[in-house]
Amino acid sequence: MENIKANVILDAKGLACPMPIVKTKKAMNGLEAGQVLEVQATDKGSKADLKAWAQSTGHQYLGTLEEGEVLMHYLRKSSNDETIERKHPNVIDNDELERRLETNDKMVVLDVRENAEYAFYHIPNAISIPLGELEKRYEELSKEAEIYVVCRTGSRSDLAAQKLTEKGFTKVINVVPGMSQWSGKTTNMVK
Repeated sequence: MENIKANVILDAKGLACPMPIVKTKKAMNGLEAGQVLEVQATDKGSKADLKAWAQSTGHQYLGTLEEGEVLMHYLRKSSNDETIERKHPNVIDNDELERRLETNDKMVVLDVRENAEYAFYHIPNAISIPLGELEKRYEELSKEAEIYVVCRTGSRSDLAAQKLTEKGFTKVINVVPGMSQWSGKTTNMVK
């Protein structure tokens, strides 16, 4: 699917357990925090294996797409972003965002996670602008709108909220803890 961009693609086709995990671990070590790895495998057990491995190591398993015999697994390298001090003063929690979504159709939800994270699940009608692209794309947003910024944990969204405020946006709210604990409605781009 063209909306899912991986930083690195790992070919593990034809390999049986435990080799897809061994190769994935090695590839993950070469990635920077936040980057996405696509693992292409043909072993049907690789989905459960990679999901369990990601959870045990703290990396984020995003999802799997099937294309014929090939399973394309997407994983995001973990970072210490949960420990970054939050600085944006306007913050609400997930429950409050869920309540506001029910009553305010004029608000904007800005998802600043990577494209692959957004593709597998996101809040319906959320606008996807990854944090790394925000500097170039912030003009796509209205300065008049209430903008609720989400990411996985509230850290990237905190940075995005600060950047938007610096650009003159006055109604920017960071949502914590973000998609890692979102229990409201979601949709995806994956068929």
